[in-house]
Amino acid sequence: MKAELKRRDVTYEDLARRLSEMDIPETKASVASKLSRGGFTAAFFLASMKAIGCPAVRVEDI
Repeated sequence: MKAELKRRDVTYEDLARRLSEMDIPETKASVASKLSRGGFTAAFFLASMKAIGCPAVRVEDI
């Protein structure tokens, strides 16, 4: 996910704001924590991909 954020020039703060706008309350700190430990739910992953405008997720890329 970090690579996709970087490709799209989206910061943790941007992601937190976009998720919050989707009624998924997140903060910059909570996003950073999840991504730094590499442990998050599939729901968080999919919501994040939607929030940054990723139209599709290819399983072979994961």
